[in-house]
Amino acid sequence: MAEEKKKHLKKPEWLKIRLPGGRNFAKVKEIVEGNQLHTICSSGNCPNMGECWNAGTATFMILGDICTRSCRFCATKTGKPLPVDSGEPKRVAESIKMMKLRHCVITSVDRDDMEDGGAAHWAQTIREVKAVNPGVTIEVLIPDFSGNTAYLDIVIAEKPDIISHNLETVRRLTPAIRSAAKYNRSLEVLRHIAASGVNAKSGIMVGIGETEAEVLETMDDLLAAGVQIMTIGQYLRPTLNHLPVEEYITPEIFEKYRIAGIEKGFRHIESRPLVRSSYHAEKHIDQPVN
Repeated sequence: MAEEKKKHLKKPEWLKIRLPGGRNFAKVKEIVEGNQLHTICSSGNCPNMGECWNAGTATFMILGDICTRSCRFCATKTGKPLPVDSGEPKRVAESIKMMKLRHCVITSVDRDDMEDGGAAHWAQTIREVKAVNPGVTIEVLIPDFSGNTAYLDIVIAEKPDIISHNLETVRRLTPAIRSAAKYNRSLEVLRHIAASGVNAKSGIMVGIGETEAEVLETMDDLLAAGVQIMTIGQYLRPTLNHLPVEEYITPEIFEKYRIAGIEKGFRHIESRPLVRSSYHAEKHIDQPVN
């Protein structure tokens, strides 16, 4: 009975989400759909989609919308992906131009079915965005490329302003919620990014059974890997088939984590219930040391 109650925790007031709508929201929707693109906003059921799309921003998801992995927290479809769309990089670049963005965020599904994990397509997308949008800053949220640094270097060589790779959770819980990724491998990916001189960023979800001590330990691990930017947000269960929420973390605890992270040495931390990886990502460029 206790386990059943955990699976049906009532959402607190601070997790109320604004319904999507408004002129800018419709415009972004039209651009995304008109260019036959995917966004993690819709594929991942992001709670901030209304706010971000109304502000004229969206996180583009390349390499299709079907992931080869089946993590227990993620709403993105899993299965056998379709062939890569060679016209996608150009359409992403043109969409960014149409939205008049100064900063863009691009992510992707995992493509373990591809020899290079999609690295070459990633590189082409970044090149196209830069060519069509001179001066636009770029953040990429990448998979782990199975830990292959040669493929990682293909993305790094294109010099995006920020390269993000999410740990998603604390060390102890990683095997239970990430289908193929490994905690130490993700740290090594981040270490390699930071060592290249690119801004390294990562994020985790809370409310899935971690302790405060484990969150603080994760911060230490990220800092030791050279990560300077971190996001922390509440895990929200996409469907009944996904991992249940164990606890709704209060805004006060999120602020406690933010302060602890700044005191430990992070350059910037977004830590609030509805924070997701790309939330207010434009703030993370050239963020001064606190």
